[in-house]
Amino acid sequence: MTTPDALDVVLVYPELLGLYGDRGNAMALAHRARARGHRVRVLRVGAGEPVPAEADIYLLGGGEDASMLVAGELLAEQHAFVRALRSGACCLAVCAGFQLLSQGYTGPDGRTHAGLGVLDVECGRLPGSRAVGEVVARPYDDRWGLITGYENHQGDARLGPDAVPLGEVFGGVGNGHAGNEGARQLGVLGTYLHGPVLARNPDLADHLLEGALGSPLGDWVDPAVERLRRERLRAADRRGLLRRLLEPCQ
Repeated sequence: MTTPDALDVVLVYPELLGLYGDRGNAMALAHRARARGHRVRVLRVGAGEPVPAEADIYLLGGGEDASMLVAGELLAEQHAFVRALRSGACCLAVCAGFQLLSQGYTGPDGRTHAGLGVLDVECGRLPGSRAVGEVVARPYDDRWGLITGYENHQGDARLGPDAVPLGEVFGGVGNGHAGNEGARQLGVLGTYLHGPVLARNPDLADHLLEGALGSPLGDWVDPAVERLRRERLRAADRRGLLRRLLEPCQ
């Protein structure tokens, strides 16, 4: 719940779930909230510590396979945290975090592990090589700009009827099914994208902040972020990742 003096952003087990700069998502949220006059407290919850039952935004990042399994076992005991997510608390879950919130996921040993059951998603394994590289997706929410990020994973994601994908992939792999990337359900955004994803996609950051605040934020353009987005989209264009998006409809 929002406190009178600040928004509480919780980094969950960053020593286990913090690959590829995913801790930077907390920095992006704090930066954009403070620019609109809101105070923010970033709370780091270490492995084995209780996850607060009431917070404004929870962040779960990526992790190596062994770290992910440990995090999954610990989070399965955090019943108040799981209830909060199922009740609509705002959360960003990246890569391993995305899989941990699913109904179930397949580990590198081929065994299926129970997820926390927050998202109507089943996560298996991609056939062949890992999905590595830049991703560009056109969002299904027309209030958001193009979604960009960096993926490095072997997992896939099959969405059930209660989960909605974040966008349609035009470059990269994403979920590995139906040409989609990520999932959205209640207050949770799940994605395979690093970057950090909220630094590269300010509309996603503002979506989480608005959900936590319960009201729309005023428009604000960060020139540094816009330069980053232009550079990443130019790089994607040079690699031909935007070709399908730019082709005229037949």
